Amino acid sequence: MTQKERYDRIMERFETINPAPKTELHYKDAYQLLVAVILSAQCTDKRVNMITPALFEAYPSVESLASASVEEIYEYIKSVSYPNNKSKALKGAAEAIIERFAGEVPDNMEDLLTLPGVGRKTANVILSVIFKQPAMAVDTHVFRVAERLGLTRKSKTPLKTETKLVRNIDDEVIPKAHHWLILHGRYTCTARNPECHACPLKDLCKSYEEGRSPKHLKEIADAKKEIIAEKEKAKVLKAKEAEKAKAKALKERMAAKAKAKAQKEKEKAKAKAKVQKQREAAKAKAKALKAKKKA
Repeated sequence: MTQKERYDRIMERFETINPAPKTELHYKDAYQLLVAVILSAQCTDKRVNMITPALFEAYPSVESLASASVEEIYEYIKSVSYPNNKSKALKGAAEAIIERFAGEVPDNMEDLLTLPGVGRKTANVILSVIFKQPAMAVDTHVFRVAERLGLTRKSKTPLKTETKLVRNIDDEVIPKAHHWLILHGRYTCTARNPECHACPLKDLCKSYEEGRSPKHLKEIADAKKEIIAEKEKAKVLKAKEAEKAKAKALKERMAAKAKAKAQKEKEKAKAKAKVQKQREAAKAKAKALKAKKKA
């Protein structure tokens, strides 16, 4: 299968499975999506969707958000990751949109990147979802899935992955492909325990084709870990047995030494008793001789 064929077939399969993919972030307009995407950095969409209703009720427009203090914004978003930085970024982005873009979220990469809290991935989400431009946002899911499927090979950076995907996917399909890859990585081709057995793309997957499916690699890694563990276990057991033998030998040496000492003490006591007996006999003999002379 050529790479072009792989791209075409994977996109066709995604289209069959999910013809109308969309972001899982809740929003009503460009302003709300921008806020939600900024908040979603290193945070789950589920968590973001829990806090944005109250945030948008309090600040329904970019103007109201710009007029709020960082401390006030913080109270609404404190349950997300890095709330201090994100509070400052939200206020700064709102102020910049009013001051430089007449209150409208920019529709191009160059201007979006000038907004606080907006990086290339966030900008691409806005361009793709709101403005339907052929922009590919590459997060950890897209980066991982593209590599495993074989859409990219040994890509080192998100930008290289983005460039490769945009070059090989039709412009009108890119906005959908962005969601397809994210959702596939979030629910099927997960980082730690991918569901390869249930994957609808496994017959098109480069990693699966090469026997390098993440699950297969995990099984190999687990087998290696078991071998290493067994070796370590045998090593520990051998060390314990050696220590046990050493302790036994020491105990035997000490017992032999104690026995020899006891034997020596016994012989010494016996010799002492013999000498004492001889002295007593000599004394008795001398006494008897003295009594005889006296008589």
